[in-house]
Amino acid sequence: MLTLPFLLAGCGAGDRDRQSPSVPGAVTAQASSATSVHVMWQRSTDNKAVTGYEILSGAATVKRVPADLSMIDVSGLTASTAYRFTVRAADAAGNLSAPSAPAAVTTPAATPDDKRPPTAPARLTGRADGTGAADLSWGRASDDVGVTAYDVYQEGVRIHSVGGAETTARLTGLRPGTVYTFTVRARDNADNASQDSNAVDIATAPAPGAPPSTAPTGLRATLARPPAGRGADVTLHWTPPHTGGAIGAYQLFLDGHATTTIVPGVASDGISSYSFTLTDPPGTRHSVKLRARLPDGTWGDFSAQPTVVVP
Repeated sequence: MLTLPFLLAGCGAGDRDRQSPSVPGAVTAQASSATSVHVMWQRSTDNKAVTGYEILSGAATVKRVPADLSMIDVSGLTASTAYRFTVRAADAAGNLSAPSAPAAVTTPAATPDDKRPPTAPARLTGRADGTGAADLSWGRASDDVGVTAYDVYQEGVRIHSVGGAETTARLTGLRPGTVYTFTVRARDNADNASQDSNAVDIATAPAPGAPPSTAPTGLRATLARPPAGRGADVTLHWTPPHTGGAIGAYQLFLDGHATTTIVPGVASDGISSYSFTLTDPPGTRHSVKLRARLPDGTWGDFSAQPTVVVP
């Protein structure tokens, strides 16, 4: 009777996950300002599941992030200082990978009186590369002191950064058969950020054997000041998908939530539009997207998600 709990405990211990995740790869560190560094890495794998990552400066852990992230800003650093960052992965059992190869970076000198943001990057263009990658390029921004980084945004969320000398970025880990909207902002040494560049829509190729996309394309928004003088009157324009029949309705999503069903639809070879009013304070950002009700009554794929900013 006394040995049974011990035996059961021994069986449980033998089943414990003791395998560590793989080491994160391709770690890079880019100085975003005099006091912050942007760290990126390639995701690890695990026999069960990776649950998060630890970012280390030297031997000290400075950040912990969930498994769905592969980039993070480390702030509160010292200007004109050399750092070495490593990343290690963790699983649910508490196993840690070995630290990655270190990424060295030196923060630039501080410019405390710099309050002027850079100009917006110009002429952003892009193209899909297969089912899961895209390449972007843009014109250089200017700044009274100097541009230290360019940040790529998707749906208003920063997903990638490159140094101030770069004017291209390669994005990986995208979903097949999906339409994305990207913008780029420039950032200077004092962490002042520019306005968004023009937006570019990119559709990744569908997975082999998948049906053609049924997403509306070319979604864009024009804004006007309403008569009341607060908020914005927003008009959306898009090109309907080719479905072989008329589209009876569209569903509009604002910030990821369904807000209204737009009826009646128009013929699939026409240009569609819809207007609505936002009453938020100036500077408020919203993402918008659409999907069409197909001739068979089902909902189609989502459009890209441009960001609307209340003027």
